[in-house]
Amino acid sequence: QPQQLEVSVDGQRLEVFTLAASVPRELRQPGEPRRIDRATLDEEWVVRFQARAGSQEVMATFINRTPALLETLIEPYLRPHPSGGHNWGSRRGVYLRSVEISGPFPVGEMPAGSSASATAVADEAAGVSDTSSRRRIFVCRPVDPSQEARCAATIVSALARRAYRRPATDADVAGLLRFYEAGRADGGFESGIEMAVRRLLVSPEFLFRTESDPANITPDTTYRVSDLELASRLSFFLWSSIPDDELLDLAARATLHQPAVLEQQVRRMLGDPRSHAIVDNFVGQWLLLRNLPALGPDPYKDPDFDESLRWALRRETELFFESIMREDRSVIDLLNADYTFLNERLARHYGMPFVHGDHFRRVTLPDSSVRGGLLGQGSILSVTSQPNRTSPVVRGKWILENILGVSPPAPPPDVPELDEPERVATAVTMRARMAAHRANPACASCHRMMDPLGLALENFDQAGRW
Repeated sequence: QPQQLEVSVDGQRLEVFTLAASVPRELRQPGEPRRIDRATLDEEWVVRFQARAGSQEVMATFINRTPALLETLIEPYLRPHPSGGHNWGSRRGVYLRSVEISGPFPVGEMPAGSSASATAVADEAAGVSDTSSRRRIFVCRPVDPSQEARCAATIVSALARRAYRRPATDADVAGLLRFYEAGRADGGFESGIEMAVRRLLVSPEFLFRTESDPANITPDTTYRVSDLELASRLSFFLWSSIPDDELLDLAARATLHQPAVLEQQVRRMLGDPRSHAIVDNFVGQWLLLRNLPALGPDPYKDPDFDESLRWALRRETELFFESIMREDRSVIDLLNADYTFLNERLARHYGMPFVHGDHFRRVTLPDSSVRGGLLGQGSILSVTSQPNRTSPVVRGKWILENILGVSPPAPPPDVPELDEPERVATAVTMRARMAAHRANPACASCHRMMDPLGLALENFDQAGRW
């Protein structure tokens, strides 16, 4: 059947391209190829459009068609690409391999292959637009050339304060103004500011967050970090970004370290939308959720584990941690809370009925539930498993390091891996297989600590099912 590819920007359709169908054998003329040359077909799939400044959502998707009228073999539809990678043969239906976006184009220039309707939609380039980011850079505008030097100094001073996370010194401003002058000589005021910004972005003080030891400090001496260093610690931990003006002002006045001021700032920063970064980054690193996209059960042995489930597993843990942080709950709730967050896809995976819809909601768990706390969540159980089986060693090591804060010693060299189930001549339990490692005195010192913790979770499979 012919397929249609829709290209849209921010939900507005720009173009629809048609992919011709393959010619059935009984309708082919002598010498006519079975398939069209799709390697060159998309050379004419070009659309040009006028975009406003800022972020845009560009979508290119094949319009879904019902297979109800296809008189072919009826097969269960699991997911488009069960391999989860670049196994093109495993995909069902038509798909896009890549999309290329380029521009901006000079006035009057049109990419080769652009369609007539795309040309009608396109407009001539209108130059640089006014955006919020440009307004943050150009805090002043010179009316005549005599004001350019003073305005440039104001701009680079404000930028250096944010980039260096401290008040800018005269030496900082003078160094940046030298680059401004070089750029201005070639292209005017804005080119000069651009050159100063480029210099700022390669400065070690911007790229690296350093903390200087106090003068005459002896080794191994504990000391209090400065207020400016404390401001950077707070902002990068809670926001994964630079301090804002309020935080820098308090640090510059050396009042941020005062307990009442510090608590007020932490609560203010946690109430800011930027504090969601602590959920994405801190939780992703601490609980190894960053590994979820690359890990998961063998797709051919567990085809029900799809990308929707992978995303839901991570989202459950993120919402769970965020609720404990924002509600100021006990840290013990991380292990034995009586609630979690579920949508229908994840609830079905857990075997929990009466949860409907894609949106996540807080669900109170019954007393008999095995899902209370982090150790019952599928995200943790998946990242601590092998693709085709559970791993008590990995799970036990994860609990030691990430929950108890104890790092087991490194394993001795030349320790063989466990035999995979298909290589084992007789069926044995995981507990019996793990006993083989503990029988070796060189392995027993570590496995004696890790194995009991991991085996306690053995009723959960590699995808987190009970």
